[in-house]
Amino acid sequence: LKQLKKRVDVLTLSATPIPRTLNMSLTGLRDMSLIETPPRDRLAIQTQVVQFSENVIKSAIELELGRGGQVFFIHNRVETIETIAALVKRLVPQARIAVGHGKMNEKEMERVMLDFIEFKYDVLVATTIIENGIDIPRANTIIINRADAYGLSQLYQLRGRVGRSNRRAYAYLLIPGEQELSPIARRRLAAIREFSDLGAGFRIAALDLELRGAGNFLGGQQSGHMDALGFDLYTQMLERTVAELRGEQVDDETSVSINLGVNVAVPDDYIQDMGQRLRTYKRVSSARDGGTLANIRRETEDRYGRLPPPVEELFAYARLRRLAEEVGVISIDKTADGIAIKFGEKARISPEKLRILVSTRTRTTFTPSGVLRMDLNEEEADGVLRVAREALLELRVED
Repeated sequence: LKQLKKRVDVLTLSATPIPRTLNMSLTGLRDMSLIETPPRDRLAIQTQVVQFSENVIKSAIELELGRGGQVFFIHNRVETIETIAALVKRLVPQARIAVGHGKMNEKEMERVMLDFIEFKYDVLVATTIIENGIDIPRANTIIINRADAYGLSQLYQLRGRVGRSNRRAYAYLLIPGEQELSPIARRRLAAIREFSDLGAGFRIAALDLELRGAGNFLGGQQSGHMDALGFDLYTQMLERTVAELRGEQVDDETSVSINLGVNVAVPDDYIQDMGQRLRTYKRVSSARDGGTLANIRRETEDRYGRLPPPVEELFAYARLRRLAEEVGVISIDKTADGIAIKFGEKARISPEKLRILVSTRTRTTFTPSGVLRMDLNEEEADGVLRVAREALLELRVED
């Protein structure tokens, strides 16, 4: 569309935007609106994560058939899908069962779906081919085999195939066993179980962004962490480029690398909503002056309560970064005994103040390459952000 007409407005609708799309909105490349009002009489889907069990499968299907409904059974391996269909038939002999998957020809698959819609079958055993575009109000139970193998957004989309009427819907996520789950699979399953209320798609997408990374804006990669560049630097570069394209004035800035091993993560139990947590990170990292940071800190405390230590560290980290950029610092790194601050060639520090600091502070040196090394005692090491900030405040040239 953009190639046909560059100034055309495009509206994209998604229940769970992919990480790249969501991050485009969070960084200002796209505007975003949230529709949080569900359709009238729509009920939340009851979601259970259970170990694979024939009894669970049997009771779930019989419960749905007993109220005149239909069932989706998702098994995403074509080579064994007939075996699963036979298992379902053995467990629930009275059920009329159909099988659908991507290796069937188009007309055959269409016939299966039409027959299921017309209630000629009770259970559809299918692959994820039914993930999108299926709206069958009578189908209100979905069983997903090996749910641990699916992505978070994919689980949300599959679960959304049921509960499309005013009847209570049920989703059963079958797993091989807790001990076989990877840590990230546990987080995904816990999230899909927790976010079962109506309109939870944005929170699912936000967690998906957190788990999978933001992807590549300029290429085809839809997720992935920018380990080589760092998210903060990547976001800053992107924002500057967007501002330049919009014709806005962009000031030259020094990019500072800070590696002090400090925990600056916002705890889940402090800001429980994933989307709000991401917005907090974004606002703090984007603040360009102390006044803005102070306002964000005050708003955060007013909304969520007293700041826990990691969030205090997050704001301290942001203040240090702003000051380091102002002074002209290239990097601040943790060393075995303390910290090392590397200054750029045009660093705005006073040579006389630097001489006094090095001569009066024990175990402090300044190398010809522009690196200030400061050994820290145990108390100073616990407040490394504060120590680094105080050193820069002491050395900077006053306007």
